Amino acid sequence: MDPIAAEVLAHNQRLLDSIATGDWTTYQALCDESLTAFEPEAHGALVEGLRFHYFYFDSSPKARRQMQTTMIAPKVRVMGDVGVVAYVRINQRETTDGNAVSNAFAETRIWHRQGETWRHVHFHRTQLH
Repeated sequence: MDPIAAEVLAHNQRLLDSIATGDWTTYQALCDESLTAFEPEAHGALVEGLRFHYFYFDSSPKARRQMQTTMIAPKVRVMGDVGVVAYVRINQRETTDGNAVSNAFAETRIWHRQGETWRHVHFHRTQLH
């Protein structure tokens, strides 16, 4: 894999890990303040900014018991200062009663290089059934 594509992919995994662990500081550092998104929680509305996402980080830590995130067959495309990562994301987690559950999402995440730093600027996530 191209070194720049590998760098974008590593940032994407770091972002997913920050979501899984509830690490708001890392998530916020990786995201542009004007982040936009289409995601199931917004019921078709375009979400703008980080405030909507902060709610999920600020929720009960008990909901984040054991969690693992895996990107399946990620494809990375870099076009100048823009990187696009598309993949299926599998979330595996332990519920409060000790059961294991998995969810799958089709995701596309857009990254923009701002100086020497890559920032996450947009994503589209669809839950798979």
